[in-house]
Amino acid sequence: MVMNKTQVDHLNSILETTRHLMTEKYVKGALEHQSTLSEDYTASQLLDEAIKEAIDQITYLLTLKAKLEEKLDGNQS
Repeated sequence: MVMNKTQVDHLNSILETTRHLMTEKYVKGALEHQSTLSEDYTASQLLDEAIKEAIDQITYLLTLKAKLEEKLDGNQS
């Protein structure tokens, strides 16, 4: 697959933002917890934390969806 310039630019923007956000979050977590994620957590602990994060993500997404629907409903009145 060959991407056009707009697609390449969009992908590069996403990758740059992702790298920045991930680095920021990883450093903050490492300092906050004074631990090394790859060494100080068992596979089971990592899985438990990932499940908690997934639940948080669903909560944020459903709340955002409700807010957007409220805003749309308010604009249609």
